[in-house]
Order: sequence, then C-alpha cells, then structure tokens
Amino acid sequence: MSPALPRRALAEYVGTLLLVTVVVGSGIMGQELSPEDVGLQLLENSMATVFGLGVLILILGPISGAHFNPVVTLADWWVHRRLSLSDVGVYAAAQIAGAVSGAVLANAMFGKAAVAWSTHDRSAGNLLLGEVVATAGLVLVVFLLVRADNARLAPVAVASYIGAAYWFTSSTSFANPAVTIGRAFSDTFAGIAPSSVPGFVVAELIGGVIGLALVAGLYGRNPGTVTGAVTDAATGAVTAGRVDADPLLADRTL
Repeated sequence: MSPALPRRALAEYVGTLLLVTVVVGSGIMGQELSPEDVGLQLLENSMATVFGLGVLILILGPISGAHFNPVVTLADWWVHRRLSLSDVGVYAAAQIAGAVSGAVLANAMFGKAAVAWSTHDRSAGNLLLGEVVATAGLVLVVFLLVRADNARLAPVAVASYIGAAYWFTSSTSFANPAVTIGRAFSDTFAGIAPSSVPGFVVAELIGGVIGLALVAGLYGRNPGTVTGAVTDAATGAVTAGRVDADPLLADRTL
C-alpha cells in the first residue's frame, strides 16, 4: 500500500529541497574555493550533486518514488496512471516549493541574501538543445532500468548519468523544471536568470516526451512484469516492489 499523499508530498518537498541545497551550496563553495578556475568549480559542483542525489534517491524513494522532478512525475502519470492528475499537481507544487526553499537555504548558509535573482543568462539556443538532450537521457535511463529489470542499480545509475551530463551537455544538465525554478533564486555559480527559466522548462518538457518515445521504440508499450526499484534524479525516482506492464512506480509497502 502506498503511503498517504501528504507523506509522499513531504518526501518530495524535503528531497527537492536537499537536492537544490546540494546543487546551489556546492556551486557557491566551488566559487569560493576555486575563484579563478571555472572547470574546477564545475567538477566540485557535479561531484557533490552525484553523491547527494544518490543518497536522496535511496532514502526517500520508498516513500514517494523520489521523483524530485515534475517531468518524471508527469511521465509516471502518462505511462502508468497510478498517480491521479491531482496527485501530479501536489507532487509538482511540493517539488517547486522544495527547490525554492533549497536555494534560499543554500544562500543563507553561505551568508548571501536569502533571495537574490540570478543574472546568469542561459537563453542561447545551444543551451536549450542541451536541456532537451539532458532530460531525454534522464527519462531514458529511468525507464530502461525498469524495463530491463535493473532498477536495483537505479541510485547509482541515475546519479552517474546526471554527473556525466553536467559535462557532456552545454547546459550542464538541469533536466528538471522544479530545480530550474529554484536556481533562479540564487545569483551564484549554479543560478539561472529568471528570463531564461521558461525556455529551459519548455526544453525539459520536450526532452521528457522524446525520452518516453525512445523507450517505447526500444521496448514497446507492453514490457510485461518486472520487479525492482526505479530511480530519477535530480534530479530522481526510486520505488521498490512489483511493477506491472508499462510501469514507472511500483506498489510501495511500509
């Protein structure tokens, strides 16, 4: 039996809050420790994100699925229909609130203004393409793990993908509308200008659709039954239990 919606929403809020705290906080720390080396800043930021994301997926997945990402929540609803549309709205609201709270917390921990709108413009077309690729790849990883019955490896696999995507995508792989919105609240290394947020969100939604289409092309619409756990990052989602045809989330028992 799945935990009650308020408990799942709290898990999504806390998980997204801590994820963005890791992303923004490590970005600030990287700036302070390596002020002249942007490459080293990105390395520090990506390493912290990989470790933090893997842990968050592992500990919160059994409660909510550890989506931390509206794209993953929408994908789950579309494929599996185990969540209702009202559940999707609650999850997304919790994720966005958590992301904003995480950015504010990171700012405060490092003595910055609690809210400082980012001036880091990320509106270039090549960056939007990078977000499409990053998000499509993330959805592909999540669903292929389930379809191949390798979901037990999800915390490592998804966190590893996000770490790699920091480096192989031009956008440094936000791949998450909630995280994108949250990062607009911090005028630091990890920030994004509010004017760039809508373009990133649209690119991420397009990437999610492409990712699902690729999964359907590779495995079809009726993969049968698998057992395991699913994870998404950043972003992330992990659930344990029996997963039936076209699943993303499994039945969760306490």
